[in-house]
Amino acid sequence: METALNPTFAKSQRSTSTSRILLDIPLYVYVSVLSSMCVIAGVLWDIAWHMSIGRDGLFSAPHVVTYVGASVAGFFSGYQVLKTSFWGSKLEKSKMVNFWGIFYSSLGGLFCIWGGLASLTSAPFDDWWHNAYGLDVQILSPPHTILLLGLMSVQMGAMVGVLAFLNRKEQIATLSAAQNATRNNRLQWLFIMTAAFFIASIFTFLTESLGRWSMHSVSFYQVAGAAFPFIMLAAGRASGKKWGTTYICLIFLVFHWAIGAVLRLLPAEPLLGPIHNQITTYQTLGFPLPLFIPAFFMDWLRHRFSAKNDWLLALILSVAFMAVLFVSHYPFGTFLHESPLARNWFWGSYTWSYQNDSDWLYRYKFGTWNDISLMNWIKGLGIALVLCFISSKIGLAWGNWMKQVKR
Repeated sequence: METALNPTFAKSQRSTSTSRILLDIPLYVYVSVLSSMCVIAGVLWDIAWHMSIGRDGLFSAPHVVTYVGASVAGFFSGYQVLKTSFWGSKLEKSKMVNFWGIFYSSLGGLFCIWGGLASLTSAPFDDWWHNAYGLDVQILSPPHTILLLGLMSVQMGAMVGVLAFLNRKEQIATLSAAQNATRNNRLQWLFIMTAAFFIASIFTFLTESLGRWSMHSVSFYQVAGAAFPFIMLAAGRASGKKWGTTYICLIFLVFHWAIGAVLRLLPAEPLLGPIHNQITTYQTLGFPLPLFIPAFFMDWLRHRFSAKNDWLLALILSVAFMAVLFVSHYPFGTFLHESPLARNWFWGSYTWSYQNDSDWLYRYKFGTWNDISLMNWIKGLGIALVLCFISSKIGLAWGNWMKQVKR
């Protein structure tokens, strides 16, 4: 009766219930997921900065977003290590990994700490590299490679950190059955988000091989077949959701697109010469790959043939991935690269670095180097299928390991 007659009391009770759900997932888990998002958002901004403005300083805005994201994940994980090691109970320590005989940390926390240190170490190295050699002509320069490893370690830490709580399947005594179910569902979605950010990083750092200009080449399908199935299948299996892989790829698509779409609205002008393409707004990487299409078929087949052993399942999934990828992405590449309808804010195919010749013959059409014989296509796709099968098998095995992570 009191609850019904006192709206303030009822609101307070609902607020308390929400707070319980938040508090029973430690703050450092939320922070690691947010950091995972920030590091790749900062990288995408930094690439657009280089395409649009040119030289940046050590403390440019994109660098700050990236390094703060990585360092915050490392800091919170480090604090959790010290807190658990010196002031934690035996029960808390039993849920952690012991190292050096003194410290206790979650496995995800160790990844975040290492990733944060590696990312911060790459910062002065990258600044020195620019001062010594000028602008990068490729994304994967030596300092960027160190940064990549650090950032992906942070993202891996976020994934593993969430999994540790998800796999324990704990029933929190202070929560009702419905609240425990909500907590588990939230952990699943947090994990799905971290996997999507991880895929965004893979795509971003391989974009020179996976851009729209490459979608009519054999190498595109070889790189995609090797790079994506292992994380798509591993995360999809570990998520515990039937359509986990599809959700992951949809979030990757929306997130990557949204970052580019927002940046393309912001003003920017080159500050270094030579300027071959006059621009007034940020130039970005363009539209991300619609991986959710092959992901949908992989999810369906993964459950349809769940009783099969992983070797046979990997074969089925790799064939499906490669077939659907080719059928969906080859014509999509034609649209993105050649159609005037794709040269707008939404699709972003007009984006072009200020250093590139705006009148280049192949800016809006595929180069003649893509014209290869049918036999070479068959051989190339055969290699792509082998790479995809290996990647799929590793992904299924890694997914099994992920489902066992509890620390």
